[in-house]
Amino acid sequence: MWFAGRVEIVSVYEDRYINTVDEIFNVPSIVRFVGNVLKRFKFNRVVKFSRENVFIRDDGECQYCSKNLTKQNFTLDHVIPVSQGGKKVWQNIVTCCKSCNQKKGSKSLKRAGMKLLKPPTVPKELIVSKENKFNHNVPDEWKDYLGVKNA
Repeated sequence: MWFAGRVEIVSVYEDRYINTVDEIFNVPSIVRFVGNVLKRFKFNRVVKFSRENVFIRDDGECQYCSKNLTKQNFTLDHVIPVSQGGKKVWQNIVTCCKSCNQKKGSKSLKRAGMKLLKPPTVPKELIVSKENKFNHNVPDEWKDYLGVKNA
């Protein structure tokens, strides 16, 4: 796309290269479309529902007891249990520790005597920061374009 003049290279990785027969190029880290973006490139601005994204939204902590969790030791809980008609949607799923998940089981929050730290919502964006323990693989060059909040 760069050779065809469709993109402009904004930034490159200093330590990654593309070798051709005649030349060596740095791998682009950020490119900008030149001219109009074709209609076939429809960018979905909705944050995808996934286990990892729920973990990021909830700041990696149990939404019942505020225990810090890791990607390896957290569970997802249906606030309204599936047995009571609860759906697998942003507004009904939270991260929690295994002990809180077992304590709540398939009971309602009231019946289990538990409260949420904050109501689950559909995120408008997922905040990625340098200190964010869940997104340490995001290149620094991308941070300005991802809505990063610097602490």
